[in-house]
Amino acid sequence: MLAPNGLTHAEHAAILLADAIAAHKKMLIVADYDCDGATACAVGLRGLRAMGADVDYLVPNRFETGYGLSPAVVELALVHSAGKPDLLITVDNGIASVEGVAAANQAGIGVIVTDHHLPGDTLPEALAIVNPNQKGCGFPSKNLAGVGVIFYLMLALRAELRKRGVYAENSGPRLDALADLVALGTVADVVKLDPNNRLLVTRGLERMRKGLMQPGIRALFAVASRDPAVASAFDLGFAIGPRINAAGRLADMGLGIRCLTTDDDMVALDLARELDTINRERRVIEGVMKEQALAATDDIQAGIVGASVCVFHPEWHQGVVGLVASRLKEKFFRPTLAFAPAGDDELRGSGRSIPDVHLRDVLDLVSKRHPGLIRKFGGHAMAAGLTLGREDFERFGPAFEQAVIEMTGRKSFEPIIETDGSLEQGYANAQVATMLHSQVWGAGFAAPMFLDEFIVRNQKLVGEKHLKLSLERGHQRFDAIWFGHAESLPEFVKVAYRLEQNVWNGMVSVQLVIEYACAA
Repeated sequence: MLAPNGLTHAEHAAILLADAIAAHKKMLIVADYDCDGATACAVGLRGLRAMGADVDYLVPNRFETGYGLSPAVVELALVHSAGKPDLLITVDNGIASVEGVAAANQAGIGVIVTDHHLPGDTLPEALAIVNPNQKGCGFPSKNLAGVGVIFYLMLALRAELRKRGVYAENSGPRLDALADLVALGTVADVVKLDPNNRLLVTRGLERMRKGLMQPGIRALFAVASRDPAVASAFDLGFAIGPRINAAGRLADMGLGIRCLTTDDDMVALDLARELDTINRERRVIEGVMKEQALAATDDIQAGIVGASVCVFHPEWHQGVVGLVASRLKEKFFRPTLAFAPAGDDELRGSGRSIPDVHLRDVLDLVSKRHPGLIRKFGGHAMAAGLTLGREDFERFGPAFEQAVIEMTGRKSFEPIIETDGSLEQGYANAQVATMLHSQVWGAGFAAPMFLDEFIVRNQKLVGEKHLKLSLERGHQRFDAIWFGHAESLPEFVKVAYRLEQNVWNGMVSVQLVIEYACAA
C-alpha cells in the first residue's frame, strides 16, 4: 500500500490532530451526504475515538444548507449539542468551501480539510488541506475516494502518536478494522480502481467474507438479502451503497452514519431496515422521474442529436436528479445534467459524464465564458453538481452544449464496447465464473467481457423489462440474461457478455450477462 507521507499536508494535519487530542479539544467532523461521505465520517469517528479524541459529527442537509462546509453549516456547528468545537474536520468535501472556512476562522474555529474533489482557482484558508488532487501533491494515486483520504490521515495520526510515545512502535489501534468502511465508500463513489484502491477494496472484502465488519454493514447485507461470506464489489456498489445513499437523497444522512457507527447489532438492524424502506421509496421516485426525463428528451430520440443532454422538471426531487442523469447518460452516451427546483428561485443540478468529456472542466469553461451564469459548482471528471438561478436554465443549456463541443471538438459521441475476444469453450463454466466473482472489478478495472456467436434457442421477457435467453454454442447450452432490454433477438447472434455465477438452491451454475448483442 502507498505510504501516507506522500500525501500533501497529511503529516502536518496529523500533528494538528495529535496536539488537539493532547489538549482535550473538541473536534467536529463535517460530513457529506453520500455513501463516500458517510463512510468517511464513520472512519474519522471510529479512528479518532480509538486514539482518544473528543469528536462528534455534523452532516449538512442537502435541502437546507447545500453541499459542503458553508457558512450556514458553521452556524450549526456553533450550536452543536456537543458544544462549540475547537476544530472542524471536513470529509469528502471542503476543497471548495472558501466562504465556509473563512466563517469558521472568524468564529475562532480551526479547519482541517480532507477531500478528493478537484480544487478551484482559490483554496480555502484552512490549517491543512489533505487532498491528492491539489496542486503540487506528489501522491501517486489521484483516485482516492473521500473515505480513502481520511483513512490515510488516520494512518498518519497513529504514526505521529507513535513518534510521541503515546503508542509503542507497531502498536496502537488496528486501523485495518476500518477496511470494510473504506472498501464500501471507495466502490460506492465509483472512483477508479487503480492498484492502490484495488488493494484497499480487496482488504475490506476479505474482512467481510470472514465476518469481520461493522454491525451496520452486516445489517445492510442482511436487509439486502446478500451473503457477506461471498461479498463482492458488485454487492457494495449495487446493494449496500444505494441503501446508504438513499438516506442522503430523500431524508437525513445522519441515519446512514448512525448505522455505520453503532456497535449495537439490534440498533444497526433497525437502522438498516429504515434505510431499506427509504431506498424502496427512492426507486419509485426515480422510476417516475426517469420516464419524465425520457419524455423531455424526445428530440434526441427523434434523431436531433446534440453533444449533451440537459433536462429539468418543476416537480422533480433534487435528491434523485443524479440518478436520473446517470440513467440518461447510459441511454444516450452523452454528458448529462438533470435539474430540480431547490427553493429561493434556484435549480440544483447533478451531472454524469462519459470518458470523452471531463465534466468539471466543462462547467469551469461555462463559468468563464458566461460569468455569473453558474452560481456554484464542483465535482470531478465523471460527476459534478451545480446551482443555477431558475430563470437562467434556458440560457445554460446552449452554453453547456457549446462548452462540450469546444473542449472535445466533437458534436456527437458513440460508445465503444471493448472486449477480451472469444472465450475458449472449455472455460465457459461455473468454476471460472466463481473464480472471476472472487476478484475485485469496478471503475477503471472492468471485469472481463467476451465476444462470441450463439444460436438463440429460447427467449422470453421476465419482469416486463429483462430478456431471458437460452443460447447454444457448439454443444453447450447457456442461460443468459440481458437486463433492461425487452426486444427479441434473431436466431443467430453475436454477443458481448460477462461470465457470472447463478446460485440457486445452493447449486452454482454459469450464466451469461449480456452487455450488447446484434445479428451475427
